[in-house]
Amino acid sequence: MSNPEVLAWLGRERAVAILRTSDEARVRPALQAAIRGGFRCLEVTLNTPGALAAIAELAENRELLIGAGTVLSESDARGAIERGARFLVSPVLDVGLVELCASLGVVMIPGTFTPTEMLAAHRAGAPLQKLFPAPPDGPDYVRACLGPMPFLRIVPTSGVTSENAGAYLRAGAFALGFVRSLFEPADVAAGAFERIEARARGIVEDVRRNQSP
Repeated sequence: MSNPEVLAWLGRERAVAILRTSDEARVRPALQAAIRGGFRCLEVTLNTPGALAAIAELAENRELLIGAGTVLSESDARGAIERGARFLVSPVLDVGLVELCASLGVVMIPGTFTPTEMLAAHRAGAPLQKLFPAPPDGPDYVRACLGPMPFLRIVPTSGVTSENAGAYLRAGAFALGFVRSLFEPADVAAGAFERIEARARGIVEDVRRNQSP
């Protein structure tokens, strides 16, 4: 899958399920619950036990777009790519990692917060810029950043919920990452995967309803 195809997929779905848990036994069923609920883009953070194995398994399904999160080093990036990750996400901007991923033909989404960081990420070759952490006035912040720099493609995560997803999309966010608002820690710990599935279905429906025609 080429980078333009990855970007088109993310731009079509506009919602990414992001799993971060310390319980390896919950990884697969939690991800499967999100898939049953309608998510087709999923990110597994590398500080989740068994993350690389989960990425490799999911990447075999051609109906899914799989990425790795919390990528902080070249070894992280190469390990995830070898397992089939088609996009990599970091909580920070590391220009070296952005350039490495560009050379390897994989989409890198570095973490940025200020407009200066977003522009630096764009100029380094990152086609998408993760907004992390998302501020309390997230949609207004996205709109303000896009005002002078409409070429940015901002992907807010952390703090994105079903309730504010529509506002983010109307503000111009390229896509949204759902973490705790999808994989509620208490539900993951309790094995309440039917709740995660129901929550996923509601989020996907909200995102589709709020997309521009």
